[in-house]
Amino acid sequence: MDLLSLAVIAAALLLFSLLSGRLQGSVITAPMVFVGFGFLIGPGGLSIADVDPGQSVIHTIAELTLILVLFSDAARIDVKRLRTDHNLPVRMLMFGLPLTIILGAIVARLMFPSFSLWEAALLAALLAPTDAALGQSVVTAKEVPVRVRQAINVESGLNDGIALPAVLLLAALAGGYQESVGAGEWLVFGLLQVTLGPLVGLAIGYTGGRLLDSAGQRGWATTSFQGIGILALALLIFMLAELVGGNGFIAAFIGGMTFGYTVRHRCTFLFEFMETEGQLLMLLTFLVFGAALLPPGLASLDLTIFTYAVLSLTLIRMIPIGISLLGAGLRIPTNLFLGWFGPRGLASILFVMLILEEAEIVHRSQLFSIIIVTVGLSVLLHGLTAAPFARRYGTVAGRMGECEENQPAPEQPLRGGPMTTDTNKQRTSFK
Repeated sequence: MDLLSLAVIAAALLLFSLLSGRLQGSVITAPMVFVGFGFLIGPGGLSIADVDPGQSVIHTIAELTLILVLFSDAARIDVKRLRTDHNLPVRMLMFGLPLTIILGAIVARLMFPSFSLWEAALLAALLAPTDAALGQSVVTAKEVPVRVRQAINVESGLNDGIALPAVLLLAALAGGYQESVGAGEWLVFGLLQVTLGPLVGLAIGYTGGRLLDSAGQRGWATTSFQGIGILALALLIFMLAELVGGNGFIAAFIGGMTFGYTVRHRCTFLFEFMETEGQLLMLLTFLVFGAALLPPGLASLDLTIFTYAVLSLTLIRMIPIGISLLGAGLRIPTNLFLGWFGPRGLASILFVMLILEEAEIVHRSQLFSIIIVTVGLSVLLHGLTAAPFARRYGTVAGRMGECEENQPAPEQPLRGGPMTTDTNKQRTSFK
């Protein structure tokens, strides 16, 4: 990436920061802006910036972003409260996510008969994780019942890490790795990936959480260096897992969950990171998506790809979510609202850049195009509908009175920053 490209990107970040307050709560979201700007400066538009996802610096940024997103997403969710206070996202994750992958694979197999079963399943798994940041107005809108918006928030915080083992396994199966090595060797490799990674995450996440917690309580570590310690912990978990033969991304997710469960003191730096450095990395990822991934994806667009993308954002998502919420006592508008707001974004982009690009898959280019078109469509449609749909649903929910939707639920921090109260706008504590 040359100096002109860096200067153009820096100018875009500065300009957006100046207008961010005016755009907040509008139908123009940050992902829409940066995807559009990336497309404008890339080969699909003016070709004034050289942004290539194959460049080592871009690959490193993507890898770093995925590590920190997996770690921080898992760490910010209070897993102890999930079963008691957040049964809706538990249902959506335990039943809705697997059903989404299954239904997505069935539809892909029917629409793309040349795909193998594993390729169809991989496509569905790559598109299963959601990204609440694409519809930020939904999870921050006070008129939407807290239980509903937190269901979307918690689901998007955990489903990328939960889907990751399936993505890795299906990528290996779709790539035919079992043909290039013996079945026994392939089985050992797979077992090491999904066992050593979580073990490293558990051990180092717990140890690091206890050490940082103790140092913070004793006053040995300053707030800023506690933050550096948390970031170093996430990277240490990833690298140790890779060194021992496990998967570093799975380890980062399990490590973040373990860290969040272990730590007891206020961990405001994690929220501040999600607001600043984390936001920067995510916006850069969307810019790279618009500049380098969207043009070739659109070049391969046809009616079948577009139809699958639309189905992925609607029926393939809504039917499994509706099934997962049966018996929860929710009204039809709520089921539709939760079904629609499953945007595809950051996780799918990073999975494509770091996993799909590395896999030797026969129909990789077609899988790439389908995923890119689906994410691009999601950025546009979920961004445009987030604010108006949140207001409309909030009005409907307000008329429901005493119902499941309006039951109280604790706030969980958002990926883009902590939840704030209406009265004093203070940060919530980590626990």
